[in-house]
Amino acid sequence: MEKQLIAQHDDFLYAQIVSRIEKQIKQNLLKTGDRLPSVRALSLEQGISISTSYKAYVELENMGMIEARPKSGYYVKFSPAKVSHVPTTKPPAKKIAQASVTDMIAMVYQNMDSDSVLRLSRSSPPLSMIPMAKLNKSMMEAIRKSPSGNINYENLQGNVSLRRQIAKNAFNWGGNITQEDVVTTQGCMEALIFCLRALTKPGDTIAIESPTYFGIFNIMLSLDLKVLEIPVNPDTGIDLDYLGQAINEVDIKVCLFVTNFSNPVGSCMPDENKQQLVTLLAAKKIPLIEDDIYGEIYFGKSRPRTCKSYDKDGWVLLCSSVSKSIAPGYRVGWCIPGRFKEQIINLKMMHTISAATPTQAAIAHFFETGRYDLHMRNLRKALYTQSLRYTQAIATYFPSGTKISRPQGGYALWVELDKHINAFELYQLAMAQNISIAPGQIFSTDARFTNFIRISFGLSFDDVVEQSIKVLGELVRSL
Repeated sequence: MEKQLIAQHDDFLYAQIVSRIEKQIKQNLLKTGDRLPSVRALSLEQGISISTSYKAYVELENMGMIEARPKSGYYVKFSPAKVSHVPTTKPPAKKIAQASVTDMIAMVYQNMDSDSVLRLSRSSPPLSMIPMAKLNKSMMEAIRKSPSGNINYENLQGNVSLRRQIAKNAFNWGGNITQEDVVTTQGCMEALIFCLRALTKPGDTIAIESPTYFGIFNIMLSLDLKVLEIPVNPDTGIDLDYLGQAINEVDIKVCLFVTNFSNPVGSCMPDENKQQLVTLLAAKKIPLIEDDIYGEIYFGKSRPRTCKSYDKDGWVLLCSSVSKSIAPGYRVGWCIPGRFKEQIINLKMMHTISAATPTQAAIAHFFETGRYDLHMRNLRKALYTQSLRYTQAIATYFPSGTKISRPQGGYALWVELDKHINAFELYQLAMAQNISIAPGQIFSTDARFTNFIRISFGLSFDDVVEQSIKVLGELVRSL
């Protein structure tokens, strides 16, 4: 027992040391090239064991913050000065105009699933980060526990155990819901489609972020909806003043926003902005579809709240899934639709009857056993480290003046290049080198983001990734 307490104390001290040194580097108090105290000196200064000092330095080295030089010691490697600029906000034309979905940019992701292509364009966890063995174990245990072996139709509203776990987990984002408030779906995309079908008819105008995930455009096109693009600040999310003006000038039926770590910008709306947004839309009786698929992928100390947590009258429909956190192929998603629950259930009954029984039961078991919490702690830590290493590599190999977003969660870096660069041309050149990136043109209905690209940091940073980013930097220079 005493040894266990000592180990826990050492872990606490180690985390403190890592956090303090990281903060000093980010605040530029420690600059690139500065020599850090030796492992022994750090041990004496902080009153910690040598092994704890060494562990802290190894962690900072893995994060790309410092580097070890043979027979010399540890030195600062990460330079916040190199990446001091974030991408600019790109508002639409001053006149607020409706854009037809048919005018949206159409682009095919070539060779997206080819093993020969390095997919820096995909915002999802790689196989190496998916807890396959534990998921398989949960699947087998869930099947064994089920009297029918999970081969029957699932409850129309969704697996009861899964809905209970989703409601329980809602406490982390400020939610106060029960299992009866949740409707399960086959992924987050289906949840979004059900919500839009319940709330709109062809020709209606929907307010979305700009830039936004290109899959949203496909939904709008399939439902024959029009979009009004609301500009996004890389740090704080949608421009609420712009939205407020738009509401008075355009007949907006629904808003669809990613409030936590939006794709591709990575912005996270502050709590006060979320509350203001909910109040603004509720006053106009405009429903808000909140896509919270990245909400669990946070790098800070606590999970950000959702707009749904401020929803008093049921005007917010929250949609999410485990596709970005546990298993994309399981297609387990859900919706918390507030006052529109019956419409969503009716649409589900007409289109899918029920979602797959085995995967819902397996994910419920994964939550119940505590495997989810452990997995997410490891995933967040890995992704945060990778975001830093990708950022440092882009700052090193791309031309000076390149602007990089600073996401506090999610999977994506939004990169602004020289205004003369055509991102689609860069994409084509990169594909010739078997490197896939996402050109900015596919994240808006106009040419506003021609010189932007999205690079996802889901893949573990290694020599291959670093070399590919170096190649991208050379291609940018060639253009």
